[in-house]
Amino acid sequence: MGLYRKYVLPRLIDLAMRNKDTACLRADWVPQARGEVLEVGIGSGLNLPFYSSQVQHVYGVDPSLELLQMARRKTAGPIKVEFFTQSAELHLPLGDSTIDTVVMTWTLCSVPDTARALGQMKRVIKPGGRLIFIEHGLSDDQRVVTWQNRMTPLWKRIAGGCHLNRKIDDLIAGAGFRILDLRTCYLPGPRPMTYTYQGSAAPV
Repeated sequence: MGLYRKYVLPRLIDLAMRNKDTACLRADWVPQARGEVLEVGIGSGLNLPFYSSQVQHVYGVDPSLELLQMARRKTAGPIKVEFFTQSAELHLPLGDSTIDTVVMTWTLCSVPDTARALGQMKRVIKPGGRLIFIEHGLSDDQRVVTWQNRMTPLWKRIAGGCHLNRKIDDLIAGAGFRILDLRTCYLPGPRPMTYTYQGSAAPV
C-alpha cells in the first residue's frame, strides 16, 4: 500500500476530480473567496484557477507531497500561494483570526479527525470570515445510506481514507460554525459516492 499511496493514489485523485461537474461547482463557489485564504486539502491545485482578484494570498494545506508538487505547477499568476505539507488536524502555522476565507472542497471525507481539523479552521478564521465548502457525504435517502455504510470500510482503504458516510453539515455545525447557505444534490455517477453538499458557514 505504500507505493500505491505515494505514486498511484495522488494521480487517481487528480484524475477523478478533473471533470466538468466538479469544475462547475468550483466555478460557483471558489470565486466567492476573499482576502487571505486558507485552502484545506488543496490537493493538486484544481481550485487555483478559480480564485478571483479579490484574493491576495492562498495558504494551501495537504498531507500529500506528490499532490502538492502538482499544485505548485499551477501557481503562475498574481496570487501568492504558500504550501504546508501536513494533515489538516495538526496545528496550522497561522495566527489566530488571520484568515478571511477558508475553502474546503472534497476534503472532509478523508480527514482522520474532523473535529480537530475544523477546530483549527475556526481558530484561524477572522470574526466575520467565511468557510466555503463543497463535499460529498451521507445521503438523505436511506437506501443510499445503507450502501454508503456497507462500502465505507473497504472504500476508505483504497481511496486514501475517504468516508462515504459523513454528514457534512452536522460536522461543520458541531465544530462551532453557523451554516449560512446549504445545497445538496447528486452529481453524475454512483449515488453512494456522489451525494454532494455545497455551501458556506461562519464561525459562531
